[in-house]
Amino acid sequence: MIKMGVLPADRFVVFNKTMINEQDKKILVMLYQPIVGSDAVSLYFTLCSYLDKSESFSLENSHHILMSSMQTSLEDIIIAREKLEATGLLKTYVKKGEVNNYIYEIYSPLSPKEFINNPLLSVSLASNVGSLEYNKLISYFKIPRINLDDYEDVTCLFNEVFDPIDITTFKGDIKEIKNYKKNKLLMDIDVNLDELISELPDDMLVKKSVTNDVKDLIYKLIFVYNLNDDQIKNVIFNSISSKHLLDKNLLKENARKLYRFENEGRLPSLVYKNQPEYLRNKINDNSKRSKIIYMFETTTPYNFLCAKYHGSKPTKADLKLVEYLLVDLNLNPGVVNVLVDYVLKINNNKLTKSFVIAIAGQWRKANIKTVVDAMKIAEDEYHKRKKNKEVKAKVKENPEWLDKNLKEDVATSEEIAKMEAKLSKFR
Repeated sequence: MIKMGVLPADRFVVFNKTMINEQDKKILVMLYQPIVGSDAVSLYFTLCSYLDKSESFSLENSHHILMSSMQTSLEDIIIAREKLEATGLLKTYVKKGEVNNYIYEIYSPLSPKEFINNPLLSVSLASNVGSLEYNKLISYFKIPRINLDDYEDVTCLFNEVFDPIDITTFKGDIKEIKNYKKNKLLMDIDVNLDELISELPDDMLVKKSVTNDVKDLIYKLIFVYNLNDDQIKNVIFNSISSKHLLDKNLLKENARKLYRFENEGRLPSLVYKNQPEYLRNKINDNSKRSKIIYMFETTTPYNFLCAKYHGSKPTKADLKLVEYLLVDLNLNPGVVNVLVDYVLKINNNKLTKSFVIAIAGQWRKANIKTVVDAMKIAEDEYHKRKKNKEVKAKVKENPEWLDKNLKEDVATSEEIAKMEAKLSKFR
């Protein structure tokens, strides 16, 4: 969501808080881009391109120049900027006036190890690319093992090579020197962690050992696994080591085990995720078809089911079926929305499991990844079904995109308002 209005005339300066190398660029494209989308990564690289020869800061520029450079709208730039902020790659400051002045601070991406061990980012990545591609990415960044059993370490020490030196002239730590600097992911979690920890007996847990890093990890686990107070208390209780300290690895393992136990062995549910940014259609018009595509892409399968249930909570059977489509068949959320809508329209408003899985299997084999592709195959199947079967009475609730040419049919302001009002209830 855009936090505040930005105008093309508003000025900005870029400050580089870190150092960026070629490996960082690979990390951004391979690990971050599936989460934040190509627009956000493009914005990151574009802001870096404005830096001076020392790569420390940029001259002052307008957002209009940024729009021209990226050939995109200001709204898309702000959305991309907020994704960079949310993932710790950028910090934004503003000084308001007749013309607002912004400072954009660039931070390094996490190392592959830090990224993979961050439950917030790793689960988001796995959700967006699927388990097969996720495992490939992990393999790419793994350090190859070398068998050194028959080798002896003969590495020289500093004092074996260099003479003693006079360090009396050393002035101490200079903080302004360039260094790799990474920003934390910020979240607004409605859990009083200090209060939960204070309830544990002092002889069970050394309270001072619960550092900010440990708290940060717990907050991430709460977010990823949607844990309530009792659940996170249980996870903390079972993650205390024999030395009365909280073990980070145990925290992650116990949170994962608890979630899988209470969700029949599944990983964090994808029914609350929407279509990945990089697989979305670029909407350039105001037609009904574009509005429908936008709805399928920006609505989570859970909220889409809620809409079909007229605001009521979907049945467990339907949720399990949808999760099967997302997890086991690895269909994307937007594609699942199209599939659900299609089946409900042609199957008398019923999500019959065998019928849904049969169609989903066909779409999986056809490698359907985008909403546009899903709508196209649904249209083709619908027309084949209609042609092969004599229909006595036309089905009343055929989706608008199944049997009509919508390319030039522009939605009225009343239709748009009605659709937005309906969707806002589930966001």
